[in-house]
Amino acid sequence: MINISIFDTKPHDRTFLKDALAQLVKEKTVSPDMELHFIKDHANEETISFAKDSDVVCFFVNDIINAPLIDKLVKYGVKLIAMRCAGFNNVDLEYLGDKIPIVRVPEYSPHAVAEHALALLMTINRKTHRAYNRTREINFSLDGFLGMDLYGKTCGVIGTGKIGATFIKLMLGLGMKVIAYDVYENEELKKLENFSYVDLDSLFPLSDVISLHCPLLPTTRYIINSSTINRMKTGVILINTSRGSLIHTRDLVQALINGKVGAAGLDVYEEEAAYFFEDRSSTENVVKDEVLARLLGMSNVLMTSHQSFFTKEALFNISKTTINNIHLFFDTGELPNKV
Repeated sequence: MINISIFDTKPHDRTFLKDALAQLVKEKTVSPDMELHFIKDHANEETISFAKDSDVVCFFVNDIINAPLIDKLVKYGVKLIAMRCAGFNNVDLEYLGDKIPIVRVPEYSPHAVAEHALALLMTINRKTHRAYNRTREINFSLDGFLGMDLYGKTCGVIGTGKIGATFIKLMLGLGMKVIAYDVYENEELKKLENFSYVDLDSLFPLSDVISLHCPLLPTTRYIINSSTINRMKTGVILINTSRGSLIHTRDLVQALINGKVGAAGLDVYEEEAAYFFEDRSSTENVVKDEVLARLLGMSNVLMTSHQSFFTKEALFNISKTTINNIHLFFDTGELPNKV
């Protein structure tokens, strides 16, 4: 029996992981000797004790896999770390080294994330979230709801992997001109009309909308900061469905106050681990993060709780790939999605 401890689980995680395992067993593509142990808590130095006697430990995007935690996993004899997400910036890979192999889910549904980015853009531009609340109070005033046509405007996309490429096609479908930056250019995208690659020095001042779709690396951390913001068009709309630390949030707040950035649609936040995915609405749960509290109170900011991946298709693909990663490791020793 392969014992798998799965941290930071919500009811939907349990449902989709069980369903994926059942389907794969039925299809006889994985063995039935996997036992899933669901743990609702985030992984930390105390809760990691739940992983004793586990062959595999499965983590999610905001679990912090640091040196003390890794030491405990080694002590427990854990044979594999399975990330059920694409990102691994919270894992101390240098310290992990070859102690325990680690796998991830490199892709699950580029459409889910790209479509959520579009939803953020459309909503923050036309203020439909505020209009919904206003009309429910029988207030049909249009004051404060003025948006702009996206048709004919320029959208700058930073990162043209599968999610970025999908988002680009959505923007082209709206009749926008799209420019993009990526270290590795996609040759297929170059064939599209109204699309071209540019450098960042050109992208920032030319874009009416900027959407981030790149991974968090040392070279991309705080790629949006006071310096790059100052090079943008006044009133630019900024969208981030990738990683919170791509943006220096304090610099963004100042730009939103002075109007350099017209609006922001954010599905991620650099200090989100303490808040996202949990219900913090009770009166005793005061938001102590002053920057987050400021963002939540700004009328030109729309925040969602890292939900861009949250579709039925994406959750099933995440679960299926996670189960397959574990099966392949124990059945053949293969690590096709090794970090």
